[in-house]
Amino acid sequence: MTTLQPGHLVMVDIEGKALSAETATFLREHHIRAVCLFRKNLGTENEVRQLVSDLGEVLGPQALIGIDQEGGSVARATFLPQAPAAMALGAIDDTAQAEAAAESIGAAVARGLRGLGINWNFAPVLDVNNNPANPVIAERSFGADPRRVGRLAGAWMRGSLAEGVACCVKHFPGHGDTHVDSHHALPTVDKSLAELEALELIPFRALKDEAPALMTAHIVYPQLDAEHPATLSRRVLTGLLRDAIGYRGVVISDALMMKAIFDRYGHARGAVLTLAAGADMALAQGRPEDQRAAIEAVGTALRDGRLDPAAMQVSRLRLDALARRFPAGAVPYAEITRADDDTLMRAAWARGLCTFGRATPPGTDTPLRVITQDRVDTDGVSEAGLAADGVAALFAGHTDVELLRVADLPNLDPATLPQDGRQTVLASNHRKRYGAAMIGWQPDLHLSLWNPFQVADIAAPAVVTWGYADGALAALRAWLEGRAPANGVAPVALAPHA
Repeated sequence: MTTLQPGHLVMVDIEGKALSAETATFLREHHIRAVCLFRKNLGTENEVRQLVSDLGEVLGPQALIGIDQEGGSVARATFLPQAPAAMALGAIDDTAQAEAAAESIGAAVARGLRGLGINWNFAPVLDVNNNPANPVIAERSFGADPRRVGRLAGAWMRGSLAEGVACCVKHFPGHGDTHVDSHHALPTVDKSLAELEALELIPFRALKDEAPALMTAHIVYPQLDAEHPATLSRRVLTGLLRDAIGYRGVVISDALMMKAIFDRYGHARGAVLTLAAGADMALAQGRPEDQRAAIEAVGTALRDGRLDPAAMQVSRLRLDALARRFPAGAVPYAEITRADDDTLMRAAWARGLCTFGRATPPGTDTPLRVITQDRVDTDGVSEAGLAADGVAALFAGHTDVELLRVADLPNLDPATLPQDGRQTVLASNHRKRYGAAMIGWQPDLHLSLWNPFQVADIAAPAVVTWGYADGALAALRAWLEGRAPANGVAPVALAPHA
């Protein structure tokens, strides 16, 4: 066995859509074996395939090339068939049918990734979304019932594993009950272990023997460890996850560049603390100098005893086993298979379409005023939202539509809208919840195109798509034109309005 190198335990990201000589040298010199790709790295499909191939040559046969391809708004490779958000699958009312759909979707997502050579997907989400104010999970969760979340996520994962792509369930021990996004601040969930066992931990326990990898949460659980967030907590990652639950797969930290960790600990200290806590790999992307600092800090900690070399060797072996089981390298993605996968995903989006408050389609000749946000930029977690032109396309089959574009939809003042007899359609194409200014406003129809919990903010009949991928929009347009039903049932509590 080769000597353990600090870089074996650190995943980084890279700049650009092609592998530069400078980056290749950095990866080789530091013995990096794991790289996470983001939207900034994804050019055309052929360019991505070439990038992944070049990375494989540099990283070696034990390469782990990761990506976030959950479906819905978190799907970096947008040129692949567009998978439904987890909550769209959760909205398929019959659980057996929902499981079958989830397994098929997980397999289809994996086929697309294998066509690029990617072998590690940071999905599915096991978070139980029981907090309507959650700013970062919402439709990324399969729902509010922890047992059903485990069943659907398990089916999705089994589909992926069967097609040769490793999954990484997330975010342990649960990110569903936060009202703070750990990308921007450090959340706290003040629950006892008994409370966590009754909800958040149920899916993780259910899949502990199947999930090949698991990602941590940057959240403080003060009744478990008042000092450290879960990512850096030995009580959580070793005491709870390894010892009490018995998880034996790979544990990787969530991104250490997120403000919940970076602003308090920095890359270097964070990387050492997460490995000491029980993680096998530190996700330390960011500026090259931060990545280098993390790698060097791990090396120093191995030498001075803060990291146990024997324990780190076990971590390295877990990572080696993951790479052997799911080797990188492109597998042809046949056009007919790709077309079938696209059809499968569109059908699943359509099955999840939900209505609330006796929503009915407006007549195609009814004068409408459609209000939407002009553009919705990416927040770094989700892809860019549907722009106003995309909203307008939903009404291509209607004959009299006035489109009102606003810069910031949550700050809309309904009192400024004309009162001219047109039916008002609010198309919520952004993620943020609405505030008190919307209380009492009753548009004729509300289209929730992203965050389903916005339904509780607007007193109007509503349609929920769970996302804005092509399949979701096609299903919504068919409903708006009276050509198709909306038979989904929400897997979370959404307040219906009459």
